[in-house]
Amino acid sequence: MADRRRWAVLAVGMLAMAAACTFQYGLPYLIPAFRADGLTLAQAGLLAAAPTAGLLVTLIAWGAAADRWGERRVLAIGLGAAGAILLAGIGAGGLRALATCFFLAGAAGAATHASSGRLILGWFAARERGLAMGLRQTAQPLGVALAALVLPGLARGTALAFLGAFCLVAALTVIAFVRDPAVSPAEHAVPSGTPYRTPVLWRIHAASALLIVPQFTVATFALVFLVDTHGWDAAAAGRLLAAGQILGALGRLAVGWWSDRAGSRMRPMRQVALGIAAVLAALAAGAGTGFAIPALLLAGVLAVSPNGLAFTAVAEHAGRSWAGRALGIQNTAQNIVATATPPVMATLIAATGYRLGFAAAIAFPLVAAAVIPTLKEPRGDAVPVEART
Repeated sequence: MADRRRWAVLAVGMLAMAAACTFQYGLPYLIPAFRADGLTLAQAGLLAAAPTAGLLVTLIAWGAAADRWGERRVLAIGLGAAGAILLAGIGAGGLRALATCFFLAGAAGAATHASSGRLILGWFAARERGLAMGLRQTAQPLGVALAALVLPGLARGTALAFLGAFCLVAALTVIAFVRDPAVSPAEHAVPSGTPYRTPVLWRIHAASALLIVPQFTVATFALVFLVDTHGWDAAAAGRLLAAGQILGALGRLAVGWWSDRAGSRMRPMRQVALGIAAVLAALAAGAGTGFAIPALLLAGVLAVSPNGLAFTAVAEHAGRSWAGRALGIQNTAQNIVATATPPVMATLIAATGYRLGFAAAIAFPLVAAAVIPTLKEPRGDAVPVEART
């Protein structure tokens, strides 16, 4: 019988992920506070990007640590260090000191991205992992939504105190409630050689990175598109896009549930990729008409929905002994593309307009659909019935 504690472990993993994402991706909401401290917009943007830069440096290393020493220890250490660094940043003065603080906090908080996903592989059977990973993936938009609610209007010191305390509370919750999943005899018998000897994982990583382009194109330019092209008030556009974030989170759950029922991660992922391409085509064709509004909303929802499928597939193909490193590589590839997409697409849109900018993004989900592997997927259903302390 499945251990009911798996849902508590998932909830704590979601809390850990949300705590990290609140500062890793939520610092743009502190740009007014940074400017009130005398920084330019360019300097404030540099600070907002610093946690992501730190995250890229350490993702694979944290994954290797989780593979060797377990998820509980890595989660607690990473979140605890991030919280302490953010609290230390309250007294930091100057651009360089703040940028260093946020870079180091991002590097420490990267532990959550490999470890919280690895927990799902050990605690959940294959028939539940799609839904469980979909739930885990909702922690990122929830963390960003929390940042949007709390950070605007706060002074820098108050905001860092909140962010640091959130990470420390999450670390303590991990220590109190998370137990690493037990390793079954069958898993002990699995060869520990690298799963990267075949192209399967490389193709999943590549497809996932390609799907980041439409996701970040829509997420980055949706607000300004509504304001500039359709004359929306910024606050009203923000409310619509906030609703889109909620629908996107629900979309991740629905696609995860679908993959559990279908017994496949890759077939639903390919179909969603084709759906993204179709909606982007509709958005580009109707960019100057009222039809663009629902198309933009649907594009935003579809673009984020396959994330959980890719992470689940990576963990399942890598196996317990390599899942942390494989998820670290997955996150690294996605974050590199996420960092590059906004400036590249901004240059294209500035030169050609939104219609051609959205049209250019169509190629990426089409290529992703072709890259996604089609071979038989691993479906081990063993669920640990006891945890090791």
